[in-house]
Order: sequence, then C-alpha cells, then structure tokens
Amino acid sequence: MVRSLWTAATGMNAQQTNVDTIANNMSNVNTAGYKAQQAQFKSLLYQELQTETTTANGDPKPTASQVGLGVRTASLDGIFTQGAWLATEAANSYAIGGAGFFSYHNYNGEQVYTRNGDFTWAMGNAENELVLTTSDGNPILNTQGEEIRLQGDYIASRIIVQQDGSMAYPDEDGVPQPLGEATRIGLWQFQNPGGLERIGGTSFRETEASGAAINEAEDDRIERSEIVSGYLEGSNVNVATEMVNLIVAQRAYEINSRAITTTDSMMQTANSLKQ
Repeated sequence: MVRSLWTAATGMNAQQTNVDTIANNMSNVNTAGYKAQQAQFKSLLYQELQTETTTANGDPKPTASQVGLGVRTASLDGIFTQGAWLATEAANSYAIGGAGFFSYHNYNGEQVYTRNGDFTWAMGNAENELVLTTSDGNPILNTQGEEIRLQGDYIASRIIVQQDGSMAYPDEDGVPQPLGEATRIGLWQFQNPGGLERIGGTSFRETEASGAAINEAEDDRIERSEIVSGYLEGSNVNVATEMVNLIVAQRAYEINSRAITTTDSMMQTANSLKQ
C-alpha cells in the first residue's frame, strides 16, 4: 500500500515540472526569437510481484505480474518551428526565413547562436568605428566567424542589409554600394537543433547532440535561409495549446494528489481495524 504513495508522489513531481515548463513558455510569449519547450515523460522501473509460473496443466501463463513504480521527466524537448514575423519600426531588426541562426560572441568570447534579430550599431574602440551587436552589446559575427566592424564615416541608419546578409551603403547618388564580404551577417544551421543547449534568454550553445554548426555560406548542400529587414521573429508559443496543456497537467497533478489521499485513508482504515 505504501508503494502507491511513492508512485503518486513521482507523478506529482513530474507534473510540477510540466507546469513549470508551460509557465515558462507562456511567460515568453512576447519574447522575440523564443522557442517553446515541451516536457516528455517515461515510466520508472517495474516491480515483479510474481515470478513466471505455469497453470495446473503445466502451460505457461500468458501474462506477467508486474506493477509500475511511477514516472519521471525524460527530457524537455525544444520546438524549433518558425515563429510569426512581427513588423517593427526599429532600424536594425532582422527576421530569419529558414532554419538558420545568427551568431555572436558572448561576454566570455564564446560563440553562441540565436534567432533573435534585435540588433543595434554601437561605437567600437577605434575612431569612427561601428560594431553590429545584440541589444546586450554582444558583437554579431560575419560569415567568417569574425565580428562585424565598419571603419569610416558611416551613418548607421543608412546601412542596408540584404536578404543574403550582405550590407550596402548608398553613394552620393543614392545607389547602394556593397561593403564587402567582411560585413555579411553569418547564418548557421544544425543537423539536430533539438540538441542545442539553452544558456538563457534566446541563446543556444552547440553540443555533441546538436552536431557541429554548419556555415550556410560555406556549405552548398543545405537550403540557405534569408534575412528580412524590418521584422523580428516572434515566439513560437501557441497560447491556446499551452492553456490546454496546462489544464491537462493540473488535472494530472490533482489525480496523483487524490491517489495519495486515498492511500492515506486506506492506511487509516487498516490501522483502526484492531480497535
């Protein structure tokens, strides 16, 4: 009878993780570039109540006698479907059409990846130098994995980013002139995006499970993404789906709680039999 207490407790713990995951998704419904997560569960070990046996005629019984010992969280799977494009008046907002990721150097100098294209131009260390960065000030990388820096008397609001990530600047006649490959925004893909490690915000780190980052500019085997200026990719969280999942998780939590209460009542009844 005590077994049911611990089994129901594992169910409550698992559903608490499920509710936490759903709550995190819903709290990031307006976070640009956020990718939703979904909790997956697996059954724990089974305990054999009766060893394999035979009938009175010597024939083996068709079924075993085993009881499960509960559930645990198996994984939190990332959902990397395309989010909706949101029009913005910001001058340096970029959405990705396709499976690509932007990349930047974080404060440790580590190369990380994101779908959040909310960028800005910042002044660099050198005179008249502009550096393309994230909203947190982390430098964006070009197709060679180097920071994008412009040296010269450029006006940030006039810099044009084309669909392939290359940049141009209008001359005296207003005709856009390319700024070179060193200013082309890099895009990377992964064989298994679900294996990426989340490191806070909307950023991800490469892992063995995700496979090495594939540079779109250097690999002709993959379908290239495109960059769309004036838009941000919104969160791919579906509020209606998350609300349904939240109701299901809440009911599952209540059922497991009821199982504990029922077991407690049965134990109380058993203890009172001697009275």
